[in-house]
Amino acid sequence: MNQLKSREPGSVALPGTLSSSLRAELIAFRRDLHMHPELGNQEFRTTAAVKDRLEAAGLAPRVLPAGTGLVCDVGTWDRERPMLAIRADLDALPIPDVKTVAYRSTVPHRAHACGHDVHTTTVLGAGLVLADLDRQGLLPNAVRLIFQPAEEVLPGGAADAVEAGVLDGVGRIIAVHCDPKVDAGRIGMRHGPITSACDRLEITLDGPGGHTARPHLTTDLVTAAARIAVDVPAVLARRVDARSGLSVTWGRIESGHACNVIPQHAALSGTVRCLDLATWREAPDLVHAAVDEIATLHRAKSTITYVRGVPPVVNDPAVADLLTEAMTARRGPYAIEDTEQSLGGEDFSWYLEHVPGAMARLGVRAPGDTTRRDLHAGDFDVDEHAIQVGVELFTAAALIDAAPRP
Repeated sequence: MNQLKSREPGSVALPGTLSSSLRAELIAFRRDLHMHPELGNQEFRTTAAVKDRLEAAGLAPRVLPAGTGLVCDVGTWDRERPMLAIRADLDALPIPDVKTVAYRSTVPHRAHACGHDVHTTTVLGAGLVLADLDRQGLLPNAVRLIFQPAEEVLPGGAADAVEAGVLDGVGRIIAVHCDPKVDAGRIGMRHGPITSACDRLEITLDGPGGHTARPHLTTDLVTAAARIAVDVPAVLARRVDARSGLSVTWGRIESGHACNVIPQHAALSGTVRCLDLATWREAPDLVHAAVDEIATLHRAKSTITYVRGVPPVVNDPAVADLLTEAMTARRGPYAIEDTEQSLGGEDFSWYLEHVPGAMARLGVRAPGDTTRRDLHAGDFDVDEHAIQVGVELFTAAALIDAAPRP
């Protein structure tokens, strides 16, 4: 238990608040990233911008082996207690930016519509503040900054970052994700699962085809595809605990070219999402069995491609409490709200296969704004006050985690 734990909520005077000049710099940095979005594994400009700013602060960032993404330690590791890691993701999305703002994307059909520019800026800002505290002798242990590429590219750049050794010496890891349903100045928190597992499913069906006047003499692939689309989710719902939240949702069904010809080929693709880690591990076998059964019933030959995406993010209670304590120290207990589990996927989960960690939902909605906004939409934007909140949350968490234990 650290020395700050016994203080009254909201009464902890921690260093590491932002100066007005740094706030302005970080907003400008975020807007620059927003104007120059880069897709997964192509974040060369973004990586260079982060690297240059960290080096200007006297730090020594290391670019990851693939050429995008970087890792940087702030302070001196005491090699007794593992470091706390703070993670950001760098990549944008392949959708157009439709906002009318001065910092609108300058790259056609590319946009920071998930808030990764904010994530990157908050972790950068935390690194700059922590570096200044370290120079003052106020940082008891090193903190690792991880800026990973390709979060939006299954199975996610986090797995490559882990393979590159970014967790060596790390004991716990934290992150935030923008949430347009939470007001800026607040965070959403929960223990346990906070995002869903997300896998990709591709199915092809083949048969001899024939005339629609004689479906009994051939394989009716249109009907087979329709039954798979309807029955696979229904079958799975009766083979797993409903609380696991296993869900198959289709995004594409294709078959046929003429109204009177039974086709020889059909295809379906969709996603498999799951709220429970144990059920996610069983999902490929369960899905294969359900598809095979229905395809066989309709005499269709099936080929299944099941692409592993990401497991669910499961917040470790102790690390979630660290983020709660940090936010309470900065802004009081009323700046924290309970949050629901999302069915969206997040590759932060790959880090949690190795070390305990937690993710908070960073409020980015302007207080009083009643407009309904969502992630992955071309008009997505944030209240930039959230940047300061994220920086101060991360710095408080780092100081509390690194504080000497009695």
